[in-house]
Amino acid sequence: MTDAATEKDREKWMARFQVRLAMQPGVDRAVVLEAVKDVTAHCAETGEHPRAAFGDPDACAVQTAARLVPADRAARDRRRDSVVGALGSVLKRAEDVAGL
Repeated sequence: MTDAATEKDREKWMARFQVRLAMQPGVDRAVVLEAVKDVTAHCAETGEHPRAAFGDPDACAVQTAARLVPADRAARDRRRDSVVGALGSVLKRAEDVAGL
């Protein structure tokens, strides 16, 4: 791979990691920034590509969230997401019944 292609692949990995991490329950901006800082520092120190060092960005995001987010906060966010999803489903059905 050329340097430009390697850099583009590194950027894609980091972008995917950040998006997947942000989607995890309980993850806020501070967690994403801390994780990106950790990955970036590791890769700068070792010269490794993030995929070589951390594997799949999706799996890494899940593992990172489990490590950095307190379990009670993640559980609270899961409950909230479940309630919001259920409410959205009820509203959708009401719109369908009302013909809106």
